[in-house]
Amino acid sequence: MNKTDEIRALPAADDHVRGMALCAGAMLLLPLMDAIAKWLSTEAGVSPGQLTLARFVVQAVVSGAIVVAVAGFVALWPKRPLMNLIRGAILGTASLLFFLALKYMPLADAISVFFVEPLILTILSVIFLHEKVGWRRVFAILVGFVGALIVIQPSYALFGAVSLLPLGTATLFASYLTLNRAAGVRDSAVVMQFAAGVGGVLVLSLATAAGTAWGIGNLGLRVDFPAYAWILMAVMGGVGMTGHYIIVLAFRIAPASLLAPFQYLEIVSAAAAGFLLFGDFPSLSKWIGVAMIVGSGLYVFWRERRRQ
Repeated sequence: MNKTDEIRALPAADDHVRGMALCAGAMLLLPLMDAIAKWLSTEAGVSPGQLTLARFVVQAVVSGAIVVAVAGFVALWPKRPLMNLIRGAILGTASLLFFLALKYMPLADAISVFFVEPLILTILSVIFLHEKVGWRRVFAILVGFVGALIVIQPSYALFGAVSLLPLGTATLFASYLTLNRAAGVRDSAVVMQFAAGVGGVLVLSLATAAGTAWGIGNLGLRVDFPAYAWILMAVMGGVGMTGHYIIVLAFRIAPASLLAPFQYLEIVSAAAAGFLLFGDFPSLSKWIGVAMIVGSGLYVFWRERRRQ
């Protein structure tokens, strides 16, 4: 590589580093949304369907208001409307499945099953995005996955029907992230968030309407909640919108397969939330697993910098 080629490679290298940093930040933030959802469903009696709908209503309203304030109503319509609405519908369904799982499973256990998602994402990025994945990156992902299993130590009871819920979430979320990368930069990240919020609201409105009409407790809507429950639902929606906005930014500037190991960092804040809200203090073996998870992400970061 001559000097000119080295200079041209610098922007791509910087983008990859920024993408990894953004992805890491989002993964440390998002378990707060899951912890709030679990607490509201188990302690306040809010249905997972209503929680998921509230999360996407907040995303659509806030991101839409930002777009209108900056560029006017005409900017709300994305250049790729169908893809962005599909993104929202997929993410909405994935969130609903995960919130359902959280009602019946410990937060850390549900996330342990969900952690097959980076492996699915890597496979999808190779098949649909034609990204090249070397053996070192695959090895780092596998190390992170083993670390996640050590942290969670799932019991055999999780491999029943309930464990299929976070597995379905993992598959749908990997598809959502692949679409984030495929959508490119035709629309701003805020517009993409608004369109995804609308797509999520549409699919979840249908689900909760059916749940209310047919008396399905996990999908039905209620209004007789104390004020704090509505406030926490708004906070949950804000955290979810912010986290996924950051994810959109990360996947616009870095390859999906490169970012996959950083999703394991989610377990760090999940362990903290589990301890603070539900009294679950990680054992020594779990901290060893956390070290493996963080180490896999740091290795990919170091490898990418060295390669560039």
